[in-house]
Amino acid sequence: MNKSKIFKILAAVGLIVVLVVYIKFFTSNTNFDKAEIYVEIPTDSKYEDVLRIISPYVKNRSNFEFIAGLRSYPENVKAGRFLLKKGMSAFQLVATMRRNVPVKLAFNNQERLENLCERISAQIEPDTTKLLATFRDPAFLEKNGFTKENVFSMFLPNTYEFYWNISAEKFRDKMLDEYNKFWTKERIAKATELNLTPVQAITLASIVHKETVKKSERPTVAGVYLNRLRDGMKLQADPTVIYALKLRDNDFDQIIKRVLYKDLFIASPYNTYQNLGLPPGPIAMPDVDAIDAVLNPEKHDYLYFCASVEKFGYHEFAATMEQHNVNAKKYADWLNAQGTKR
Repeated sequence: MNKSKIFKILAAVGLIVVLVVYIKFFTSNTNFDKAEIYVEIPTDSKYEDVLRIISPYVKNRSNFEFIAGLRSYPENVKAGRFLLKKGMSAFQLVATMRRNVPVKLAFNNQERLENLCERISAQIEPDTTKLLATFRDPAFLEKNGFTKENVFSMFLPNTYEFYWNISAEKFRDKMLDEYNKFWTKERIAKATELNLTPVQAITLASIVHKETVKKSERPTVAGVYLNRLRDGMKLQADPTVIYALKLRDNDFDQIIKRVLYKDLFIASPYNTYQNLGLPPGPIAMPDVDAIDAVLNPEKHDYLYFCASVEKFGYHEFAATMEQHNVNAKKYADWLNAQGTKR
């Protein structure tokens, strides 16, 4: 065989090799229609676990495995959340499985720790049970001055960035850091001036938050409750009764629009019609606006308020029981006219 033929054969073989390598490395190797999807690789996963998880999204698994082997991926599997884009090649797929994508975790308006843990566990790896146990760990509570009832006050509504595979302990500690950052010397000084600890301020803010969605009203509502605390009066806050009812029924999905007279006698440490002072912990997750309303209350003589029937969404305030009774009757009559029984 002359040199010319050998050269042509080698060239042809080389072309085939190049073509095969190109196909394995650089042609599309995805098997999904969406523009992008996320896959989650649990902590302590092995290479075989990764193959099982990503197989539905990979067109040619042997190509993926070939590139993975060349890049030593089987020995260096990473846990986390990974972004796969439609049309990625095997080379790109292996590369992206090394880049853990952070989760933007958001939460607000949760009524209790159990609800919050369900919300969080849907966005990161630790499940609800693990999160609850971590947040209620006796050593953690004692070290940081919380109780099982008030540790919920540690969580401030916001959007945070975490890796999906963050541990429950690291997540908890990050939340504690955010809580400590929020409670600046200035905020602590304001709470102290009101004879409140940070946890008590948040507990009161949770009541204010539930009483009104109108930000302009919150300092006024906060002022009412602070006046009552100062004068040794019971708070008599309807949202605490509603919380006690939901807690008794273990049903936080129920909607209670009207507090009945009989409800005021429910035996619960959260019922501020029966117990003096603040409940043992927050009845909801207050937003920052409600917390700052407590720390910067409006100064006035009001001791009472009820929903307004003339300015819906707002309240009528009163300094005397006589005036409050007038306002309360208007509201009760309006509820009756609407046929609202619960």
